Amino acid sequence: MNGAPATTTTTTGQPPPAATVPPRPEPRGLRVPPVLMKILVTALVFVIALLVTNALDQKQGAGDVWNLTASVVIGGAALIVQYLVDFEKRLEEIETSQADMIRDVKDNLVNHHVALTELVDDRFRQINAATELFSNVDRSVLRSDAVIKLARRATECGKLNNETVKTFASEEIERLAGLLENLSSRSADCLGENQDWLIGLTRCIKHSLDATSTSVDRHFWGSEPAARYLEAQSDALSNGVEIRRLFLVDTPEEIDDEVRALCNNQRALEIDARVVALSELPAWAQLGTKSDFIVFDRELSYEIDQDTKDVNAKTTLNARPGHVEHRMRQFTRLWDATLRLPGAGIPQPADGRPD
Repeated sequence: MNGAPATTTTTTGQPPPAATVPPRPEPRGLRVPPVLMKILVTALVFVIALLVTNALDQKQGAGDVWNLTASVVIGGAALIVQYLVDFEKRLEEIETSQADMIRDVKDNLVNHHVALTELVDDRFRQINAATELFSNVDRSVLRSDAVIKLARRATECGKLNNETVKTFASEEIERLAGLLENLSSRSADCLGENQDWLIGLTRCIKHSLDATSTSVDRHFWGSEPAARYLEAQSDALSNGVEIRRLFLVDTPEEIDDEVRALCNNQRALEIDARVVALSELPAWAQLGTKSDFIVFDRELSYEIDQDTKDVNAKTTLNARPGHVEHRMRQFTRLWDATLRLPGAGIPQPADGRPD
């Protein structure tokens, strides 16, 4: 209303951020060049000296030459003094800048030394860890060449210009590392039925394989993995491994031609296979017969757990001595009770006549 320019204020009463306030320009006056200033000061000293010498000349009677000479000398001295003052000031600035530079260099050297020391220590720790790792591999029963090959091939996969391959390789290494970590605690499991574990373990056995097979496994024996599984068992038999398999059914009526043929085919491979109806066994022999299990070399139990729909839901490897002993006692009870039955679990043809 009064014509004054409008101003805005903040509701919080706080000043605006410093970044939004433009810097106030420094006042600029008449700047005299240093050389001109020295000339002016020298001229002023010369004039003052000339006036002083002329005043003295009137009292002492000195000549004009002496007055001029003295004034020139005083003026020159004033000029020299100015340059000496400038020189001293610049020398101090140089000394200060050199001191700052030396301090910065020292700080940089210290920081570089600390960083280099940490880097070297870290590399040595990695080397020590790698050396200790490979030393442990050499001392273990694992094949050190296979472990080294795995590390080398993993490094080569990491260098590929293919994100899909690198990601898949990382996932597989993580999966294998998890499996080995679980096996080191004598127990590992996975979802579903892991037939690769089954076949791989069969190729590793040295002495014995004791297995049960319930009706849930009937569809498995006609599959391609089952053919590889039987082939691995045949190779184990040729190396002197003892293999016993007990096919379990609930009632004698379930021992049909399919079950007999399945058992006889495996007996033809020299596998000691037998069939038994659980209803014919005493109660003490039926304890814990709800799931399939296979005991390899009486050291590791391979077990398949079924869900409520009799679907293979989980595979477990258990090498804990107490658990393996429990499974062996369970199998031994079933096997011994089967041998006491008429026919000792060897299936007969449907007409009742011996083969």
